[in-house]
Amino acid sequence: MSTPFRAGLLVLAVLSLGDLAAPLLTDGESPPMEIALIGSALGAISLVLAALAWRGRTGAALGLVGVRAFSALTAVPAFFVSGVPAVPMVLAGTAITLTVVGSVLVLVGLRRPVLVGA
Repeated sequence: MSTPFRAGLLVLAVLSLGDLAAPLLTDGESPPMEIALIGSALGAISLVLAALAWRGRTGAALGLVGVRAFSALTAVPAFFVSGVPAVPMVLAGTAITLTVVGSVLVLVGLRRPVLVGA
């Protein structure tokens, strides 16, 4: 397991923990409780996938990237719905950015080296 792969898994796992805590941290409006509960479920699924990926399961790593991408998409409406306070918007932007970074690190770490001259 490469260093970028492990770093990406850690980034995505930390984001998953944040998703798990979302229902406890929301005021019910930013984000709405429904979105926080969906995010929490995605966080739980992501943690299971991260643990499996840490043990070397490639399919789990790809699943983790997909689930985290879906979770990041649930944050996009914060930029288009009026009345969203600045702090949730910054948190949504940070989560989306870290999802991209973590996903790229995981995917780069999954690449197999090409054998030249074989």
